[in-house]
Amino acid sequence: MPRILITGSTDGLGRAAALSLLEDGHEVVVHARTEGRLTAADDLIGSGARSVIGNLANLDEVHDLARQANAIGVMDAVIHNAGVINGPVLAVNVVAPYLLTAALDRPGRLIYLSSSMHRGGSPDLTGADWGGDDGRHSYSDSKLFVTALMAAVAERWEGTIAHAVDPGWVPTRMGGPSASDDLRLGHVTQAWLAVSDDPEALTTGRYWHHQRVETPHPAVYDTGFQEQLLEELAEHTGVGLPTRGR
Repeated sequence: MPRILITGSTDGLGRAAALSLLEDGHEVVVHARTEGRLTAADDLIGSGARSVIGNLANLDEVHDLARQANAIGVMDAVIHNAGVINGPVLAVNVVAPYLLTAALDRPGRLIYLSSSMHRGGSPDLTGADWGGDDGRHSYSDSKLFVTALMAAVAERWEGTIAHAVDPGWVPTRMGGPSASDDLRLGHVTQAWLAVSDDPEALTTGRYWHHQRVETPHPAVYDTGFQEQLLEELAEHTGVGLPTRGR
């Protein structure tokens, strides 16, 4: 059965996706920020999930997280679920998915969590504080950037399927109690994309909402913006995106 790594899987949508995939008989690798946070996934681990630990805001810990995951084996899919709405949004929402994409042994599928709010983001990387929180770039910017990262990977890596998913505004810890979308649907699309043999799920480079393809911000498919983003992330992390395929 496919092996799926899900970042940020101790609560919210990540946990829901992990539980769903475990119940369907898939091999799941859950991720927690710290050893203490991992206790929230004890039931998942008791049901057969493996685990990795690392703070996604810390480059050294992201490197170590990749080493832990590679030691388990090649992932068939990675769901880049973890995210923050305040604080180091670029570090967690963009840099960590980029570095894990570059450092993990090549998975067959990559699913990046986006947001409808990415459409309010600006494709302006000027003064980006990739490792901190200077307030210059917003959550919306970070989700635009990670959606463009998805498109860049889809364009450049033949044989790897990459998608971005808007899970909706759901009442998780990050979404808050006022969120109006159905929590039960929030994890379904990314879990489906990780394992489905549906031809739609196997067509790379798409932006999804509730198992329907939507049109993202025009900058997502702008190859010039993609190149600039990859260059800045490579400079910040010291790790370039390997050439695989195209």
